[in-house]
Amino acid sequence: MPVPSSGFLSLGLSDKLTATLTALGYEEPTPVQREAIPLMLAQHDLLAQAATGTGKTAAFALPIIQLIGGDAAAGPRSKERTALTVKAMVLVPTRELAMQVSEAIHKYARGTGLCVVPLYGGSSMQQQIRSLERGADVVVATPGRALDHLRRKTMNLDAVRVLVLDEADEMLDMGFAEDIETILDETPDTRQTALFSATMPARILKIAERHLQKPRRLAIAREKTAAGKMPRVRQVAYIVRRSEKPAALDRILEMEDPASAIVFCRTRLEVDTLTETLNAHGYRAEALHGGMEQRQRDAVMNRVRAGKADLLIATDVAARGLDIEQITHIVNYDVPAAPESYVHRIGRTGRAGRAGTAITLAEPREHRLLRSIEQLTKQKIDVATVPTVADLKARRLEVTRASIRERLLAGDLDDVRGVVQALANEFDLFDVAAAAIKMLDATTDADAEIETEIEKEPARPSRGSGLSSPVRLFIGAGRKAKIGPGDLVGAITGEAGVTAKSVGAIEIGDNFSIVEVSEDVADDVIRAMKGASLRGKKVTVRRDRDPRQA
Repeated sequence: MPVPSSGFLSLGLSDKLTATLTALGYEEPTPVQREAIPLMLAQHDLLAQAATGTGKTAAFALPIIQLIGGDAAAGPRSKERTALTVKAMVLVPTRELAMQVSEAIHKYARGTGLCVVPLYGGSSMQQQIRSLERGADVVVATPGRALDHLRRKTMNLDAVRVLVLDEADEMLDMGFAEDIETILDETPDTRQTALFSATMPARILKIAERHLQKPRRLAIAREKTAAGKMPRVRQVAYIVRRSEKPAALDRILEMEDPASAIVFCRTRLEVDTLTETLNAHGYRAEALHGGMEQRQRDAVMNRVRAGKADLLIATDVAARGLDIEQITHIVNYDVPAAPESYVHRIGRTGRAGRAGTAITLAEPREHRLLRSIEQLTKQKIDVATVPTVADLKARRLEVTRASIRERLLAGDLDDVRGVVQALANEFDLFDVAAAAIKMLDATTDADAEIETEIEKEPARPSRGSGLSSPVRLFIGAGRKAKIGPGDLVGAITGEAGVTAKSVGAIEIGDNFSIVEVSEDVADDVIRAMKGASLRGKKVTVRRDRDPRQA
């Protein structure tokens, strides 16, 4: 039986770190860990091409702990630790990944006394400031929130010795290029820098040329699927605007009627909101994201595996390592920024020779991402039209027909034959049957609501929260400032301390946004947001005059 820690020990990691890895159940390093760890321990700058799921978090986290952990070995009250000053920083694109990376570093650093602080939007700024004031050895941050702290002077990067850019291509896709440049300029030229990216476009190479010193380069190839093992997956995309996605998903799920499905979302807020919406529409949906405790995740997975849920709504981070048998459908509620993430997602269906379906909801501007996925997979993604109300009615009639046929084949109809005979004495038998089917398939008000949302009001994005007393707030930042719904909701809930249920419809223009909030929290939101910033910039926040009341 091999010694579990021998592989990691050979990379130059300390006995203490390898013992921790053994206790955590790690056996052998992955290719990216085997290549990157010795280079980082030798304090080389690193330019690494590695996709999500290759083990790259440990590839940079373990060297960080060893390189700066000695200063923190005395414990939380280490004399080396200074308020607001950090020794290592990891920049990541999303809140979910910030939490996941922070948790990983904390886990690997057990017993060292090293302090890790995550910084991301949607969380209390004051709590983050208090954590930084107590002293942080490692900060894991999204670019926008890191910039907020730098401008408030609540974080100092003068002593940073190691800086990591994780999923750099996704950060650029999300519009963080300028923020990243500003943050890099705040760190010492003597720092060690490691850049990890799933792809290496020209703009990534330009950042590396400007900010990395004689970097060592490595590329970890994607795992190839053995011949004959490719999952049989039907791939289809629907082009819909963001505001239309909940209603569109409702229609698609009704048409597809999946036995079991995973719906992937980008953020945990989106997971929670969509789960609540789908449950309200009669599905048995369960949420899974990085903001949940392990016992909550275990309970969710137990219900899913026991067949007590139709849909699992999850983020990529939370879904890593999931092994659920007989998933019939994978739904990408958002197009993954990295094509490799798409491959990992759809690989969870179509297993063991069974057929599977991968559905993607893409916004009009995301055609480019679909083409990138096709180039990677060498497979065509069919673009379909969102089912219409007429399609849904036809589908229901087909289900009704199949159910009636099954019932006829089962027999045992003697107890109702008398009713049919009585009606047949008065009406044509064909009409009697048609009336019965009509009653079974009575059109619901939900059809009209769906039709209104998708086909009749294309200009008004809505989160569909149904606030009883909505107030429209004007926020002086929009698409040109790379503002998205998640930024607005995260800022409002984080700064004003209100729940997401108090936030309603969102409209984003080029230079401004309109957000509906509950009347009872409107003034609190305005006060809180006046002291906050979006994407590192101060913005105007005030009540908006509703044009419909003009």
